[in-house]
Amino acid sequence: MKNKVIDKKFGLTDQGIKDFRKNGFAGPFTLYDPEEMNEIRKNLRYKLLDRSNSAYKLDNAISEINNIANYDRHLDVPFLKEHVQRPEIVDKLTDVLGDNVICWRSEWFPKYPGDVGTAWHQVDTFEFSSGEPLLIWPQKEDFGGTITVWTALTDTTIDKACLKFIPGTHEEMFYNESKGVKYDSKTVNDGFFGYDYKNLQKDPDWLPDESQAVSMEMKAGQFIVFWSTLMHASHPHLGKTNDFRLGFVSRYVPDAVTIYPGAPKELNEFGGSVSLDRYRAVVVAGENTNPNNKV
Repeated sequence: MKNKVIDKKFGLTDQGIKDFRKNGFAGPFTLYDPEEMNEIRKNLRYKLLDRSNSAYKLDNAISEINNIANYDRHLDVPFLKEHVQRPEIVDKLTDVLGDNVICWRSEWFPKYPGDVGTAWHQVDTFEFSSGEPLLIWPQKEDFGGTITVWTALTDTTIDKACLKFIPGTHEEMFYNESKGVKYDSKTVNDGFFGYDYKNLQKDPDWLPDESQAVSMEMKAGQFIVFWSTLMHASHPHLGKTNDFRLGFVSRYVPDAVTIYPGAPKELNEFGGSVSLDRYRAVVVAGENTNPNNKV
């Protein structure tokens, strides 16, 4: 299944690649102008209400936040399908991941006035909630986790829940996801969407060095690229109006990575479950040579 990258125009510079490898992130980059993004967001609201062709049915998929029934809407919403394959994004991904790249998940991250900030975390195998790795990299690989592309559908500032990173932390995991952590709907607005991520720390007394943190303010229509293993969090939303913050996340790996190993029948996260019968990854560059991946 081929989707070749032709005439790469939007790749990282040589210095940009070096900085990405050192810091674990690159950007922000402008993809849509703010006025265009505002119109796109308005239209998307109605598209998302139509779930007739979505990959996941609503039954048993209700969560009080971050409803997993709305995962992977790039599989049925035309704009999102185009977005996750935009050359402005994909050209940068191939600079890091190689010629064969697949999008394996997309998610939504809203923050409303009064919401606390998302707690510091790193994600490698994504098994913290399900008990089984959702991604398996080939043995002896230097990398792990996934490349996250976080696109701002609204302006994000320090007062309006923008992301923050601790540069250079992507090469060492301070958490052990295999320990697992239980979802608690009562804490859904506290820190990490109903999970106490601190319970996954390898050293219970360890604290992230927040003095090294950098804030990632973005205009609507901009995106940032980062390793999921980079220490990242968000500021609280200090607004007092209905001015919510919305981010759309698409996640990418090289085709050598096995997605949902063991072919599980359902995904369990954030207090809900969805059937994976209709799940597929999307080839955004090159081809998928891994027979274990459903594309």
